[in-house]
Amino acid sequence: MGTVEYLVNVALEFLPFHAAAYGTNVILYFATGLVLVAIQSHYPERRIQQRRRGEIRKWREIRQSLLSLTVTSGCIAAGVFASVKGWTLVAPLPLTWWSAVLMFVVSIIAFDAWFYWGHRLMHTPRLYRFHAEHHQSVAPTVWSTYNDSLVDAFVMQSYYLWIPFVLPIPIEVLILHRLVDHFNGTIGHSGFEFYASPLARVPSPMVCVTFHDQHHSRFRYNYANFFSFWDRLCGTLHPRYDQEVRRLEKWDEGQEEGSLENRADLEGVSR
Repeated sequence: MGTVEYLVNVALEFLPFHAAAYGTNVILYFATGLVLVAIQSHYPERRIQQRRRGEIRKWREIRQSLLSLTVTSGCIAAGVFASVKGWTLVAPLPLTWWSAVLMFVVSIIAFDAWFYWGHRLMHTPRLYRFHAEHHQSVAPTVWSTYNDSLVDAFVMQSYYLWIPFVLPIPIEVLILHRLVDHFNGTIGHSGFEFYASPLARVPSPMVCVTFHDQHHSRFRYNYANFFSFWDRLCGTLHPRYDQEVRRLEKWDEGQEEGSLENRADLEGVSR
């Protein structure tokens, strides 16, 4: 078999993987978004940026997301495909309860580091033009999650392509990680805070929706994904993040209304 014929056959084998990944991602994108929007409509007071309406960009963001998801889906599909074909440097561990838990935790921690440093890289002067589309969403919504350029999507999501080559992660765990990342990203961009609690602030490394919302409204803070560890270590945590989370915890108790972020940080025209 010649080289060209071999590559064509590999491409034809890969296409169903990519189609399945893309179809699943698109279905999850709309299903998760619609469910969250329906819930949010009953709690307008929980909108983090009360003076901005990111929903006016909805259709533009949906169009761009459907395009960028071809890259995101390609990355996870390629990682799974390489693992199935046995092309990785390390073989995946047999799937057991302990290997699933261990590799899931390791992968989440590794991805958070990848995301933090890749995200900071995209904020450098040379590369920010590829990330600028995502920051058109100053007040992000559920539709903003995949509003990325193709380059931006590859930098942030190619973790799923490369990690199977160096980490013995079962493909089921890799897919589970990607599903968790989808829900985490969509909720994190939702613009409504339902998750403020002591678990989302110091000394806990976990975060809530306010964490990423502050990144969109202030740009130079909160670069990580799942945890606040790297931002705390590198001095890029929003200086009022913990204070804002403490204040938002009181929403359920009815002790305060409005947002410190709205009173102190919101600038410019509503988007």
